[in-house]
Amino acid sequence: MKRVMARLHIVGAIVSAVLAAGCGSPKPQGPPKPDIKIAMIAKSSSNPVFTSARAGAEAAAKEMRQRTGAVVEIAWLTPDTEDGSVQAQRIAQAVNEGANAVLISCSDAAKVTPAINDAVAKGVPVMTFDSDAPDSKRFAFLGVDDTKAGKEVLEELASHIADAGSIAILAGNQNAPNLQKRVAGVQDAAKAHPKIKIVGTFYHVETPQDATAEVLRVQKANPQIKGWAMVGGWPLFTDTLLNSLDPAKVKIVAVDALPSELPYVQKGLAPVLLAQTTYDWGHESVRNIFDKLRTKKNVGPVIHMDLFRVSSDNLGTWARQLKRWGFTDIPEQYLSLP
Repeated sequence: MKRVMARLHIVGAIVSAVLAAGCGSPKPQGPPKPDIKIAMIAKSSSNPVFTSARAGAEAAAKEMRQRTGAVVEIAWLTPDTEDGSVQAQRIAQAVNEGANAVLISCSDAAKVTPAINDAVAKGVPVMTFDSDAPDSKRFAFLGVDDTKAGKEVLEELASHIADAGSIAILAGNQNAPNLQKRVAGVQDAAKAHPKIKIVGTFYHVETPQDATAEVLRVQKANPQIKGWAMVGGWPLFTDTLLNSLDPAKVKIVAVDALPSELPYVQKGLAPVLLAQTTYDWGHESVRNIFDKLRTKKNVGPVIHMDLFRVSSDNLGTWARQLKRWGFTDIPEQYLSLP
């Protein structure tokens, strides 16, 4: 009996040891806790330019980890549609959720400036991209010189309508400070072209459908329009205008040159697109935020980016650049062009 009891004690000890070993085995690991959390608040998640910016931001985060070992998280807090009030709420949300920095493209500078200033007062630095809030306490802005961009749009358009005739400005969100400056640039540059008449500046919700409807409405009401100065490429994200406007009668010059816009260049309806390097909005902004937070590097208050002129001469070069940036919806026919 004693031997039996001894054996039972031994078996029990073995079982306890096995169970203890099992309890002590490592549990599945979740994602690593970020060293730096950056809340990214673009204008709208439905606009492809901001999808591109997000891809650039996430790529920069991966590069920072590979280079330094620091884990950088990009928290995407962008509204589905443009709304400055929602953006202000998302800034406050980012602060409450422990973000180390905020990166924002401002839909309405007046509405987001108090929220930016409050975040900064609580120790969370804010950087703007694409659309600035210049009167806020953001530490830096990255984007094109918008007034210069508007002037470039007008000059390109003038060269394609023989420097004469009626044109219209497609202007997007009336409250967006970057677009206001581009419109002013178009209007200012037009003063040097006395034979060009601007029939109006037309604002709209920044979706492809709303922008397209506005162009068709205005064109029908003003059939004399020979050119469109588009300070954003919204209606070119669909093919409706491609099949509705005659490139022999109407020309378009627009800011932005995403994959869906390339057929407009090929057909000649938009002989020139002035591309923002939207991927770099995210990539370079994250790199600068990282430098400020991690290495305490001084970041200048304004970081200007140049526009890239896309035409039939370099359509293939640009298409391949878009592919390198992660765009997957580029027709093969453009990738094989010079």
